[in-house]
Amino acid sequence: MRILGKIMEAGAALALFILVVMTIGAVFMRYFINQPIQWTEEMSGFLMIWVVMLGGAVAERDRAHLTIPFVVDALSDRLRNGLRILVALFSVVLLLYMAWLGYRLAEMTQFKVTQILKISWYWIDLAVPVGALGTACFTLYWLRQDIRAGHAEGKS
Repeated sequence: MRILGKIMEAGAALALFILVVMTIGAVFMRYFINQPIQWTEEMSGFLMIWVVMLGGAVAERDRAHLTIPFVVDALSDRLRNGLRILVALFSVVLLLYMAWLGYRLAEMTQFKVTQILKISWYWIDLAVPVGALGTACFTLYWLRQDIRAGHAEGKS
């Protein structure tokens, strides 16, 4: 699980780094050299999708997704743990469905190419199943940890 997290984190960081450097270069070329780079807008959209999908998986790995615990904090420990398990299971089902739909979309668009760079939309749409599967893996990991912790509390 650690290796998967590092790969996704490195992928998101690399995509974000390229996006920032490319954007700075595009602004410099447009406003100081007066020669805009035509492909930067298309490439920035491509990279942003990958940053979001890989970053979402990394956020799940670190348990850094935004939550609003107001209602959950009012519940008893037993209900809170039950609700956490239920939400995690529902999330995994939804993420797996999203990954399946994303992969079907990628398959359907594999022969469609972007206007400027001529990149297959397959590589752009593939970010959705990769990110969703990564997020599902980390959700299952935390679910397992939560269940183990719940059993350990019950035995003591």
